Amino acid sequence: MIELNTFRKIMNNNEDRLPLLTLDEFFVGNTAEDSIAPNECDFGRPSLAQIWDFLQKIEELPNIAWVRVSLHNDTEIAKYDGEEVLELWGDTIVVCTSVPEEELEELMKCQWLCSGGAEECDIADLDSLFSCRPPVPDGFRCFEIVWD
Repeated sequence: MIELNTFRKIMNNNEDRLPLLTLDEFFVGNTAEDSIAPNECDFGRPSLAQIWDFLQKIEELPNIAWVRVSLHNDTEIAKYDGEEVLELWGDTIVVCTSVPEEELEELMKCQWLCSGGAEECDIADLDSLFSCRPPVPDGFRCFEIVWD
């Protein structure tokens, strides 16, 4: 997971806009199964480890520029017994791809993910909410894999 001080620095340098996290920044060391799609985690949604493994394979495809995890605004730095702890709450998976919209839900196995599907993102809207967005290559678009 992204280190607490790194997260804090990104937030401070980006007008408190949450960063779009790389797969490693969200999944490495994350054992909170309900940290993404919490309403689905006990109702058929694959485990975090399975989702991470799947998304790493997706990100390697030639028609995928990058994959990121957008954070829910419930993400916070909390204190437990006087110690600060970063609590990450994933909201959507953002995929930058040249795959046509009608094929993306199948490629992303939205049914297996117990997802509500893929929705195209407006880049300006994405940038107004989040920081750390990689470039979008010509001919590529961004989609969010959504739950709820």
